Amino acid sequence: MASDLPATDLLANARMYSVTKPADAAWRTLLAWVSEQTQLPWTVVDHPAPKPLADLWARYDLGCTLMCGLVRTLLLPAAIPIAAPVVAQPRYQGLPIYFTDIVVRASSPFQTLEDTFGSRVGYTVTDSQSGYVALREHLLPYREARGAPLFREVIGPLISPRGVVNALLEHRIDVGPIDSYAHDLIRSAEPQTAHQLRILATTAPTPIPLFVATAPLDDALVRKLQQAFTRVAYADRLQPLRDTLLLREFVVPCAEDYQTFHARSAASDRYPDTW
Repeated sequence: MASDLPATDLLANARMYSVTKPADAAWRTLLAWVSEQTQLPWTVVDHPAPKPLADLWARYDLGCTLMCGLVRTLLLPAAIPIAAPVVAQPRYQGLPIYFTDIVVRASSPFQTLEDTFGSRVGYTVTDSQSGYVALREHLLPYREARGAPLFREVIGPLISPRGVVNALLEHRIDVGPIDSYAHDLIRSAEPQTAHQLRILATTAPTPIPLFVATAPLDDALVRKLQQAFTRVAYADRLQPLRDTLLLREFVVPCAEDYQTFHARSAASDRYPDTW
């Protein structure tokens, strides 16, 4: 997508995990702190749903943006890895990983994932690891055993984790995938919403979405950014932000870890009608 900004102007964005108002405010403050620490000025740009994240990620002037690891690995390999969050919850084991929670309404009669077969399933977008590929990968053994599609209706794109939540609560779908970190942020900030949802299953772990740059930053600037993100874990003034964002720390991403997306995406596509 062509940019209307000169190449020297950098943008930053954390839309992927700005799933609540407190999280959105915290990410903006954190990104401003990183900009201040590195003396690398950027503008935190809004790109709210339902605008496609693909349009944002296609820009050449992103100094720092959260990007799905699947997209970065398979579609935008030139994006420069900067830092990956480690979520401060026990199930993340102190690692830069996340999961997909397969969720139904709390009032739903479904007690197991198998109970949902024959109902309506939703998804976010087809190039999403958490909102599409991970769910299909998880469902593949059931599809192979059944020898037929699992659901009577597949509804999407629902665009975002919040879109899946809304579709569940509005009874437009019966089961859907929610990025586990997004889900934990919603559960932390909006218990009234969380109490209306119930997890039936959780997928295998996957390397978590990471901050990347699409602008042509040199190696020295990338190192400065990585060092600043590493210091987030130790900055006293950022403790309230870490609490709001459920953050333990940021780590420099291991490129080899993200290569898993090649095999996992291929597996999820083994049956075009995995659903």
